[in-house]
Amino acid sequence: MNQPLKDLLDRLKLPHMAHHHEEVAQQAIRQNLSHVQFLRMLAEKEILGKRERLVHIRIKQARFPITKTLESFHFQFPKKIDKNKILRLFDLDFIRKRDNAIFVGPSGVGKTHLAVALGYKACQEGFRVLFTTAVNMINQLTASLADTSFLECMKRYSQPSVLIIDELGFLPIDKNGADLLFQVVSSRYECGSIVLTTNLPFKDWGKIFNEDVTLASAVADRLVHHAEVVKIEGESYRVKSRHKNESQS
Repeated sequence: MNQPLKDLLDRLKLPHMAHHHEEVAQQAIRQNLSHVQFLRMLAEKEILGKRERLVHIRIKQARFPITKTLESFHFQFPKKIDKNKILRLFDLDFIRKRDNAIFVGPSGVGKTHLAVALGYKACQEGFRVLFTTAVNMINQLTASLADTSFLECMKRYSQPSVLIIDELGFLPIDKNGADLLFQVVSSRYECGSIVLTTNLPFKDWGKIFNEDVTLASAVADRLVHHAEVVKIEGESYRVKSRHKNESQS
């Protein structure tokens, strides 16, 4: 009976209640709250703290190269972009439907920014997310073939609610790599969402897949069948910023 409340809460593995119980108790006294109201406020602290911890874990596991948000995206920069379509994506209904989102446009127009921002929002809403570049994913899968860890490696890319595949088309893919990419896309077809960025329109995807137009069409068909395609036009934001800085110096 004499054991401190904090110690009891720690033993029950309620760290946020333990941390905030004195603060909340003082607030309950000032506001003349009932015992039930006091307990409710403490429970809310625990739920909020655990939610924040889970979000932090999801963001860490997603392996984003950098944190980006929708609020920091400059919609006025691209020459052409459908803002309403992008805002609809950020309600995350496409993830709940296991659909895809595809950003198509030249380098530097914000495709990766939007893809990462979508993933970040998804983490906050409780979805498991994984970010990878197309080349890195293929390299990982190729390496797994040599040490019999292929099935485990495939699970890494097939199980998250959202798989972000960045920079498809920036480097060519050989026949083996194309087959592996097809397997990933097929494993997620109508089972999990893919957010993909590419610098090439679909008609040119044969260039990505070692001129294998049949395989390119098969991959594109599975991606586009249930997808929101966002085309972005304009010059590179990075190049424009560099030229601006050079002109000011």
